[in-house]
Amino acid sequence: MSRPGPVGKSSRRPGCRRQGRGGEGCHEVRQPNGQSAPGKAASVPPLVVTDVSKIYTVRGRGRGKFIAADHVSFTIPPASAIGLVGASGSGKSTLAKMITGSERPTSGSIKFGDVAVERLSAGGLRRYHSRVQMVFQDPYAALNPLHTVAYHITRPLQNFLGMSASRASERVHELLETVGLTPAAQYAGKLPHQLSGGQRQRVVIARALACDPELMVADEPVSMLDVSLRAGVLRLLADLRAKRGLSLLYITHDLLGARVITDEILVLHKGRVVEKGPTKHVLQHPKHEYTTQLLDAIATPFATDGAATTH
Repeated sequence: MSRPGPVGKSSRRPGCRRQGRGGEGCHEVRQPNGQSAPGKAASVPPLVVTDVSKIYTVRGRGRGKFIAADHVSFTIPPASAIGLVGASGSGKSTLAKMITGSERPTSGSIKFGDVAVERLSAGGLRRYHSRVQMVFQDPYAALNPLHTVAYHITRPLQNFLGMSASRASERVHELLETVGLTPAAQYAGKLPHQLSGGQRQRVVIARALACDPELMVADEPVSMLDVSLRAGVLRLLADLRAKRGLSLLYITHDLLGARVITDEILVLHKGRVVEKGPTKHVLQHPKHEYTTQLLDAIATPFATDGAATTH
């Protein structure tokens, strides 16, 4: 989902230099250690979801309407991590699609700073997608099996940021090192089938970082990985958020994973938010029966001090 430059004049961030076709694309000036320049977190706007509903028309014999999202409201403050938690069919992925612009809400509004996402044209969406990137659930389907790791990450760097081949090659190696695939030269030339599931998901994350997004939407990013690999990917996402100052929307059915990485959670059930609040408080003092059911489904007990239990 890597796309060209930021939306509108107000979206230009300090410390970025314009390059590429028509001035589109923004490559942030980095410090020698590879971390974002100071002040980036302060420039990331909030994402505000207000009274959003999504209703699908059901065709065939059982004609009717299916409410996938029912008057949902929440805010992702700058540089924060919010978890959308619920079972399959609760409306989590529908909300992710509306936030990233691939679906339009039936009613309500979604604003990222001064950008009304549901009103964006096709061109506006392309620019918006350089600021808001998605990490998909299936790392096997997200990468073309015929192309190398370097190819997947190079495409957004050249097509949307206008980087030269030599600079793009350097940046590919920097991004691979950022996501823990080191030495980078060992991975850049590999095909997806030569990588483990966890390594593939790290490549997907590296590609999402190529346009230096302000918000990352991670839709069940560890659900298809072996249990032994999940903690590493969660730590990576937490580390990227801390170092880069980006905001994170973490979508999951797993309360334990949400506990590790989020500041606040919203519990979704049948398209509605049934409970929300600081992650630790909601998980230690659930008020809604559905939240309690999700907690009861977790085999690993929570530590009383609030520390995450990962292995």
